[in-house]
Order: sequence, then structure tokens, then C-alpha cells
Amino acid sequence: METSSRIAKLFSDRKANGKSTFVGYVCACDPDFDTSLKICRTLIEQGVDLLELGVPFSDPLADGLTNQLAAQRALESGCKQEDVFRLVEEVRKFSEVPIVFYTYYNLIFSQGTKNYVERSKDAGVDGLLTLDLPPEEAGELIAACKQSGLANIFIIAPTTPKTRIAKIASVATGFVYYVSREGVTGERTDLAGDLEERVASIREHTDLPVVVGFGISTPEQVQKVDRVADGVVVGSALVNCISKNLGDGEKIISSLAEKTKSLTGALVTK
Repeated sequence: METSSRIAKLFSDRKANGKSTFVGYVCACDPDFDTSLKICRTLIEQGVDLLELGVPFSDPLADGLTNQLAAQRALESGCKQEDVFRLVEEVRKFSEVPIVFYTYYNLIFSQGTKNYVERSKDAGVDGLLTLDLPPEEAGELIAACKQSGLANIFIIAPTTPKTRIAKIASVATGFVYYVSREGVTGERTDLAGDLEERVASIREHTDLPVVVGFGISTPEQVQKVDRVADGVVVGSALVNCISKNLGDGEKIISSLAEKTKSLTGALVTK
């Protein structure tokens, strides 16, 4: 299937069936390439609809400690950008789930924006979520993604003014990612009380699906987000299954499978 249609088809199909989309995040090549591939397969087998792969980076500003350490483990294992592309190519041998890179613009710009986008498409990537690239500076990436058929996903935060929501929504494609809490990634014990209002304010400016992430870690939290959004993103809670079981590949996979199943199973038919 063409990369440009996988994300749209996923959200359309899930909506038609009265279901939200479950997005699972892990850092590519954490703790190593072979285990990472098994992790991707496990996530998909346990109901992850869209795979969000963190591209290992030495200065991940939007990430909390859990995901910072995941990136560090990947880099220490010898992971290079080409390994991340290769990981996607291996996943494409057994799955057509949409794959989005969670990345930083340094990694794109340093390889040539157009070249990076084309390589991503060739590998089977469906979209790029570039954490530190504001719309005003994203012209080259937006053009390259449009030409190659990749989604260009932007983040909206609780601190984003309404006037700026309109600006971000006007250039976003694929879906809009709403950060449910201020700060960095990481498991949280509660969710923001104004989540429904915030999501509604985004919908005033776009027909794109709205997914909510950052801090979601329990089935109960998944259900709360499920009620108001088109998609739920879980990351740190999955990455912790890796960090808590380092050195035991089988335990990593079994722990991750159990956790993922409990979270994806929390989605209900609307």
C-alpha cells in the first residue's frame, strides 16, 4: 500500500468501526536491533494500530528520563540512522501498520531534508513528527513530505494559544498530536481535567484526527482519552517494560506483550 494512504485508511476504518486508534511508541533499536524488531512485532500482534518509532538522538529535548535512556541504550548499541530505516524495512516484511518517526530536525536537516524524506518513504515510513520544528521554519520539510506523500505531523500543547492552533492545523497532515500535559514524556498518575475542552478547541480548526499523548500509562487513562480523542498514544509505559527487564530478552517481550494487551484492550466501541 502507498505510504500516503495507510494513515488515512487506518483512522477511517477505526472510525467506521466506532473505535479509536491506539498508537504505541518505542525507541528504535532499544536495546538493540534484533530485540527492537521483536518488540515491534509484539506491539503489532497485541493490537497497536500505529507504530511510533523514536529515532535515537543524543539531545532529545521533549523526552523524559525513560525515553532519554532508551535513546542512549540504542546509541550505545551502535544504532545509526540507516539502522532505523532498516528496522522499518524489516517490519514491512510482515506488517502494513502505519509507521511514524518521532524525531528531531537536526537528524533530518543533516542528511538533506529531501533525501531524508525520500529515504523514509522508500523504507516504508508513513509520516514524520518533528518535535522541535515550528511551522514557520518547516517550509522545506512540508514541501518534501507533500512531494513524497508522507504525513507531516505537528504537536499542539496545552500552552498553545488558539490563534496558533489555527496556524499549526493549517499545515498539519495525517493527524494532529495533542500533548495532554505540560513538560516532557513520562508516566503520570493523572490526566489533565480540561482534556475534552482542549481537544474540542483543536477540532474547531481541522478535520484531521486528533490523538492525545504524553503521560498516558494505564487502561483507565486510555479509556478517558478514548472518550474524547481519535487516538491514544502510549510510550513510556511500554518503554519501561524494556528498561525493567534489560538482559532478559524473553522477559522484555512477555512483559511488553502483557502490558500492551491490557492497554489496547481498554479501547471501547463508541
